[in-house]
Amino acid sequence: MKKINLLTFLCTAGIALATFSCGQSGNAPVDSPTSGSIKITVDESFAPIVDAQIQMFQNLYKYAKVQAVYKPEVQVVQDLLTDTVRFAIMARQLNDQEKAEFAKLKITPRVNKIAVDGVALILNKANTDTTLTMQQVRDIFTGRKTTWKQLDPTASNGKITIVFDNGNSSTARFIQDSINLGKPLPPNSYASTSNSNLVDYVAENQNAIGVIGVNWISDRHDSTAISFLNKVNVVGISVKENPTSEDDYVQPYQGYLAQGTYPLRREVFIVSKEARAGLGTGFASFITGDKGQRIILKSGLVPASMPVRIVGFRQ
Repeated sequence: MKKINLLTFLCTAGIALATFSCGQSGNAPVDSPTSGSIKITVDESFAPIVDAQIQMFQNLYKYAKVQAVYKPEVQVVQDLLTDTVRFAIMARQLNDQEKAEFAKLKITPRVNKIAVDGVALILNKANTDTTLTMQQVRDIFTGRKTTWKQLDPTASNGKITIVFDNGNSSTARFIQDSINLGKPLPPNSYASTSNSNLVDYVAENQNAIGVIGVNWISDRHDSTAISFLNKVNVVGISVKENPTSEDDYVQPYQGYLAQGTYPLRREVFIVSKEARAGLGTGFASFITGDKGQRIILKSGLVPASMPVRIVGFRQ
């Protein structure tokens, strides 16, 4: 980690200097909660929802410019630690080691939960086995089962290929932490270069299973999400060891994420180390406020501070 000099520290801490300020002449701040320019780093799993948030925020505040750089989770955290940015959006909170690094710099990042998301499993359209139990999911990602026939005697004997968007992505880390309990992924795991390429690979390879953030397929009004859903099938997952009906399987729909019945759920956080009320603070307030939470609701994710209405239908 690079060392910060005195001026950098004073700027980060928001201390006014008599002769110069952080990147701007005089004592005026570089930005305000509704104006100026800021570069933020974002887990690439959340590109669709963050793009929508930025567009609305900048429409409301014409003097505000938010530049989002989308990266794998590992690089997002590194940007925060190396002082490249002061604002990040990611799929987990800081761990103890990362908190200790900030403590050395005498910085206490503010963390706000903004949404509940999930990790979706996608299959080729020709793969007829579109439901899995959690035990089968564990068997796939730990390498105990390597062919589709081992999961379903009626399926083909094709070898399973696991595909992630990136080896350092939050989805890969989620599978390792939540499914594999820290153990490495099996040798039949591969990394694509983007979510679009991941979907295309699964669409072209019958034996592939892809791992993607729900945000990329949840918004039924978004053209990218619609195009993805037209190319692949989304897996329904059951937490029951021996499911007896289709109702025992749930897909990563908003209602199931809200109820907690979809098992591959995760939360989305803003991590900010902005020491004063700058543009990062204003953008964070927007996302956690009414308008920002409504954007999350419309996207098909679960907003952190707005109830989701779940409607049941009787036949």
